[in-house]
Amino acid sequence: MAVSRSLLLFGIVLFSCLLFAASLSDTVFYDSFDENWDGRWVVSQSSDYGGKWKHEKSDGHEDYGLLVSEPAKKYGIAVDLPEEVDPKDSAVVLQYDLRLQKGLECGGAYLKYLLPQAAGWTPSDFNNESPYSIMFGPDKCGSTNKVHFIFRHKSPKTGKYVEHHLKNPPMIINDKLSHVYTAVIYPDNTVKIFIDGDEKKTANLLSDDFEPTVIPPETIPDPEDKKPEDWDERPKIPDPEASKPDDWDEDAPKEIDDEEAEKPEGWLDDEPDEVDDLDAVKPEDWDDEEDGEWEPPKITNPKCEEAPGCGEWTRPTKKNPAYKGKWKAPHIDNPAYQGIWAPKQIPNPDYFVLEKPNLEPIAAIGIEIWTMQDGILFDNILVTHDEAVATEYRDTKWKPKFDVEKEKEAAEVKLDDTEKVSALDGIKEKVFEVLYKIAELPFLAKYKSQIDELIVKGEKNATVTLSILATVPILLLILFYSLLFGKKKSAPVVTMEAIKKEDLVVPDDPVASKEEAVVEEVSQEPAGEIEGEDAPAATRRRTRRDS
Repeated sequence: MAVSRSLLLFGIVLFSCLLFAASLSDTVFYDSFDENWDGRWVVSQSSDYGGKWKHEKSDGHEDYGLLVSEPAKKYGIAVDLPEEVDPKDSAVVLQYDLRLQKGLECGGAYLKYLLPQAAGWTPSDFNNESPYSIMFGPDKCGSTNKVHFIFRHKSPKTGKYVEHHLKNPPMIINDKLSHVYTAVIYPDNTVKIFIDGDEKKTANLLSDDFEPTVIPPETIPDPEDKKPEDWDERPKIPDPEASKPDDWDEDAPKEIDDEEAEKPEGWLDDEPDEVDDLDAVKPEDWDDEEDGEWEPPKITNPKCEEAPGCGEWTRPTKKNPAYKGKWKAPHIDNPAYQGIWAPKQIPNPDYFVLEKPNLEPIAAIGIEIWTMQDGILFDNILVTHDEAVATEYRDTKWKPKFDVEKEKEAAEVKLDDTEKVSALDGIKEKVFEVLYKIAELPFLAKYKSQIDELIVKGEKNATVTLSILATVPILLLILFYSLLFGKKKSAPVVTMEAIKKEDLVVPDDPVASKEEAVVEEVSQEPAGEIEGEDAPAATRRRTRRDS
């Protein structure tokens, strides 16, 4: 029995290995960058690409990738595939990991899947003119923020290649974590875009999901058709039989003087709006020969501030009731209207019908980008026919890195929140020290017990603490006001009213009723009274003449 079980287990393991080996046989290309890429990937020799590629670890990991190391540079690098990939008859999966370690403000992070190039071509010849079959990946700058999927299609009628762009593509994930981008092209003309294994977009290669569409319109405007010179596109015209009324005055002004207006009493006709600042002093370094004769700066005429106005009085204007403006004839329907002209449609000589798009084979991969950010890390670049292989690499290569980064990010956020709370606690401690000192002031002696009780309550309850902190400026203002003008009966009223009763009451708080009673007792005292024989002078409004 034990031998049978062992044989069964061995058979299961062997079968799993065979399945995995079969899956790997569908893998056309995979690069984990565990080993230095030099010797596999070839940097473009074009002078346009000055950016330096590096073999670097992903931040916080032992895992290596292909790194964009300098900002504000163009980059070009390519690698030949071991065999051409024909996407016509079987599914093709394009996948790679990407980490924007410094974010992405303006630049590309996409891959180009290149066509078979001309004879004698090598990856060192790669540049932006190298023809590609598919371009896939993030691109962001200005209003552009998308995961490109573009394929080039050769017209069977004209023989020309046309770029077809996926409309409404998903947006990139612009954080500093590792993400995996996957595009799957199926034999039924469907393409799916995945980010981190989640499907973000599904489209049909032959539909209007792409701009322009692969299949051109069946008819086109006749380029030889011209609009007749007598074609009338005006739906409305001025009424030719209308005439201007005899009483229509086109010269009447829009506004006229208000004859009913009268000059306000006290208007100072002989006073200017501005006068010399008599307190101004000529600067010691002023040189009349170089700087000209010194004149004091102008200030607003103090007399004008108290008067209704200064200078020559003029009547205000008002709308002219007789104003009608320029006369225009009313519009009527145009009896000669022929509609908006458009050229006639003719059969499109470039029209064709396809059941399947003529996708071109892929022979190499190139990264040809310009970016303002460094720190862009490419990893785990995969081309396969089997989605299960892509899933396996996502689960075993990308997911562990992503989980570590997420945990680290969460820990940093928690630490940041803890530091903020600690800083707030320090501020609260200082504030309560000040409050206890304020409670000892003589003019608050009558309410010291209530204030002490309120402060103690604030230290123990977070909701009340916020109210206490908001009250500090008011208490300091009371203190300043008291020192400046002397004892006031109304000062405590300001203190207690400033602290909203609903902010201080905690549900089921037995102290609440006691505080309400204190507020009511204090609020019954007369407010706004100032003791002392100088009270009338203190309340009298001072004018400019008083000063």
